[in-house]
Amino acid sequence: MNLTEFNQSDCEHFSCAERTVSPAVYILLYVCSAAVVLLTLCGNLLIVISILHFNQLHTPTNMLMLSLAMSDFLVGIFLMPVMLIWTIESCWIFGRYFCSIYWLFSGLLIISNYTIAQIAVDRYLALSNPFLYMNIVSVRITCVVIGFNWCLVLSYTTAGLYFNGNFKSSVLCPGECFLLLNEVWSVIDNVLSFIFPLSVIIILYSLVFVIAKKHVTAIRELNNHARPNAQKITSYSMKSERKAAKVLGILVSVFLICLLPYFIYSLLVNVIELQLETFRNVLIILYFNSTINPFIYALFYPWFRRCIKLIITLQIFQTDSALINVIT
Repeated sequence: MNLTEFNQSDCEHFSCAERTVSPAVYILLYVCSAAVVLLTLCGNLLIVISILHFNQLHTPTNMLMLSLAMSDFLVGIFLMPVMLIWTIESCWIFGRYFCSIYWLFSGLLIISNYTIAQIAVDRYLALSNPFLYMNIVSVRITCVVIGFNWCLVLSYTTAGLYFNGNFKSSVLCPGECFLLLNEVWSVIDNVLSFIFPLSVIIILYSLVFVIAKKHVTAIRELNNHARPNAQKITSYSMKSERKAAKVLGILVSVFLICLLPYFIYSLLVNVIELQLETFRNVLIILYFNSTINPFIYALFYPWFRRCIKLIITLQIFQTDSALINVIT
């Protein structure tokens, strides 16, 4: 919650609400929350293990997906359980110091934003100039870029909390946890955390689909004049390219849908008075993106389903299991 001016008298508007639900509903809410957190952790952990273990998956694009899955996994550990408990209890019960830690880990959301933007850059370069991409972009360079992204975002988040006094007074009212940002820092935060990466994502993915469409047209024309064997190869390439664009498009679309409510809230919070409950609800929607991503991989990536089978059956512990062909 962005607060530019706050007085202790304002605490009356944020007092903890008494729980009005029945014990059965109360328990059901916690069971459902635990199930969501467990799905988030297990799904993203499977992605992390798959990409790290199988050598065939060590590609620049998959390293970016690994970074996204890792950030989603950490969201499932440090942010999602706390927010769900905060919502169910209608009260912050974790104390002042953990409030500061909570907002520090909120930088994971910014990491996800920039990782999606990096995937957009990666796909644009691969389609617009494939020869340059193959010669310049490597797994090592991608890992360096990912590490720089994580360090830069976490440094920015720490600086934002420190210079706005969040480490000293994160909890201004009993039972609540506020993120304090002055007006200047609030504008900077919206630009760097959301507007810039979202602009990169939307612009580059628009260009990606335009380029992919041109490639499909060119391949179709080539097939009309190609020999049968060459036609099979180019047809397979065309289908693979269209499928890759489709999967990445779905991934980005779901991300934008989950991010949009929070982005609108962050723009309106200093213009009109919004309820704290609204803030928690839009943040939960944003966190749910971390739960949905593994299902997108499982639904559209056959290699991920094969990896899940190998992991669950413990075949990854066999000798040379890292060399198993998971992409056919």
